[in-house]
Amino acid sequence: QVHVAESGGGVVQLGDSLRLSCEVSGIDRPGMGWFRQALGKSREFVAAVAWHGHGARYADSVKGRFTITKDMAEDISNLQMNNLAAEDTAVYYCAVGKTAADVREGREVTWGRGTQVIVSS
Repeated sequence: QVHVAESGGGVVQLGDSLRLSCEVSGIDRPGMGWFRQALGKSREFVAAVAWHGHGARYADSVKGRFTITKDMAEDISNLQMNNLAAEDTAVYYCAVGKTAADVREGREVTWGRGTQVIVSS
């Protein structure tokens, strides 16, 4: 059984940085990624990376500000978020799948329970 657990959310100020972490077990060589859902909006793709830590992909809205990493030895993915803006406020979900492409498409993924990020002015 695949188990996904996020951590690292919180309340920050405009322009601050925050790092989210996701730990997974129960799946070999997983693609990992992050989605987010703001209040009243649909869940949207943020970033994804392959099991070996290469091939990262980002939503246009976060390119240049967010960085996704994955430790190949341990199935942990981090999402470093810099220069946070009000529109980054959302619940962030870790997604795990067989490949990074599956994760980007939300195809046959396992979701974490989510962690709240609030960017305050």
